[in-house]
Amino acid sequence: MTLDHSTDRPSPDVGSSDPNADPAKAKMSAKAAFFGSMLEYYDFYIFASAAALVFPHVFFEGSKNPVLLSLATFGISYIARPVGAVVLGHFGDRAGRKKVMMFCLVLMGVVTFLIGCLPSSATAGAVGPILLVVLRVFQGISAAGEQSGAGSLTLEHSPANRRGFFCSWTLTGTQAGFILASLAFIPVAALPDETLYSWGWRVPFWCSLIVLVVAYVVRRKLEEPEIFVATKEALAESKTSAPLPVVDLFRTHWRDVLRVVFCAFIAVVSTVFSVFGLAYATTPEIGMSRTTMLWVAIAANAVALVSQPLFGILSDRIGRKPVFIGGAVGSAAGIFLYFAAIGSGNVIAIFAAGIALMGGVYAATNAIWPAFYAEMFSSRVRYSGMAIGTQLGFALAGFAPTIAQALRGADPHNWIPVAAFTAVCALIAATSASTSPENSRTPLADLDKHAPERTLAGV
Repeated sequence: MTLDHSTDRPSPDVGSSDPNADPAKAKMSAKAAFFGSMLEYYDFYIFASAAALVFPHVFFEGSKNPVLLSLATFGISYIARPVGAVVLGHFGDRAGRKKVMMFCLVLMGVVTFLIGCLPSSATAGAVGPILLVVLRVFQGISAAGEQSGAGSLTLEHSPANRRGFFCSWTLTGTQAGFILASLAFIPVAALPDETLYSWGWRVPFWCSLIVLVVAYVVRRKLEEPEIFVATKEALAESKTSAPLPVVDLFRTHWRDVLRVVFCAFIAVVSTVFSVFGLAYATTPEIGMSRTTMLWVAIAANAVALVSQPLFGILSDRIGRKPVFIGGAVGSAAGIFLYFAAIGSGNVIAIFAAGIALMGGVYAATNAIWPAFYAEMFSSRVRYSGMAIGTQLGFALAGFAPTIAQALRGADPHNWIPVAAFTAVCALIAATSASTSPENSRTPLADLDKHAPERTLAGV
């Protein structure tokens, strides 16, 4: 494998020559990543839907700004996620990818079920909201390790010329989870308010146990990647003690961590669309029905189920950077079209703009970031690098709905500052991606061999 440095694109001399290539294991890893991410983000997005539609009435009724407080509970998990990333990244790089991924899976499923059992503020006063925040923190810890582990393991099982395609299934599982969560909330949202706010909202949370069982059965068959096992054995045989993964990471890959942090700002598009957009469109002033907006989300993410693997294939052909940058720039423009469509009240326009945004341009970045980020790191710190970098960047996405609500101010139709904020975040992600080397077809052994030996003193 060589790089044509004049174009910064991969030369076509590498096929499946990666010694770690195993199509059968790559397919199994992609399948496990899909179902694991589906569970994690089914759980994550039913919380998002409930935070937009239900929790203001169940946990924050009577407060000065119940919608703002409810959206803040969605963001609170993003505070815990960087801490979870450090801890889970450490064990993922030392104990094994599979072990940490199984832990994340079970933790998310159990915590989500418990959220469905919480008492309302009318029943238990402040106890319900406090427990909601605590359980949301545990959801954040679980999410911190899921996608990074799935992306790392899938990448390390995949042929060099198909890593984008196989890794795209990690985030395609996320979209499937979004669809399941939205489908679960459609009949719930149609219930009379009294039923919805008493027990109806709890049912989708309890159903997470069913998804947990399916994902667990698939994931337990996984094997650790050969390149990870070899790295682990080499560290064990070394006469010198190995540094902690986080220390090793910031000693050798600190620029890549920063690059991933800023690339991860693209996730602001997703949370503004799925959480703030839902809350905004269903306000009395805008007047869209909850069911209609949930169907918009389902349609957009259903298209992404098809488009994301295609974008993964495209990135294997032309490189990660053109796909990611094109998707980020497209998202910056698409968010204006989406909010303009909501403001128009035209249902067809809302569906078209939502599909173009989330099923089109945003799907391009979403599909390829697991491979794109993972290829920036050597195997000994890959889990930590992806987890820490993404979760620091995702923190902004977590609070983006709260920021958006504040930017809207007292004017219920004031969506332009929200769209501008989202677009700026997308453009920052595109700029950061443009500074990355193109490693889309570099064999993993070469990524390890040529891992940067940089120190903070060399800034």
